Amino acid sequence: MACFVIRFDMDDEFMSNNFNTNTKNNDEWLTPPSIIESLGEFDLDPCSPIERPWDTAKNHYCEPDDGLNKYWDGRVWCNPPYGRETFLWLDKLASHGNGIALIFARTETKGFHRQIWEKANAVFFFEGRLKFHYVDGTQGDSANAPSCLVAYGDRNVDALSISGLKGRLIEL
Repeated sequence: MACFVIRFDMDDEFMSNNFNTNTKNNDEWLTPPSIIESLGEFDLDPCSPIERPWDTAKNHYCEPDDGLNKYWDGRVWCNPPYGRETFLWLDKLASHGNGIALIFARTETKGFHRQIWEKANAVFFFEGRLKFHYVDGTQGDSANAPSCLVAYGDRNVDALSISGLKGRLIEL
């Protein structure tokens, strides 16, 4: 059986800038703790809530710290604010080269093409939709879109491959 890969460039007018429609006007959703536990220890979470029911890394930057413009060191966990600035965080993570981001799998967007397909080492697509948590720790309903984990750096590809999470890992 033959396998064909068709590549074509789309004009910008056909590729959306929008990453997510936010139905509850909330961009502070916490990663389910089981995901963090399955990926191993992280040194930094640069976009963490000020008050959180569990740690996602050894060190945290919160909104007042302006984590996007701070120095990043070590292995980074990044569950960025979803919306217009998502890909600014991914650009910084790609430049840093050592970390994993949790984002919606909006594979058609310009940002996904530029920050993930062109720069990441791997993408893990979850089976089913995640249930994120509110900052008080209570679990929300299913997300309004599929999610994926984006790995920058070989160590993070390895962490995804042995995580035991349900889904499919695509090495780039």
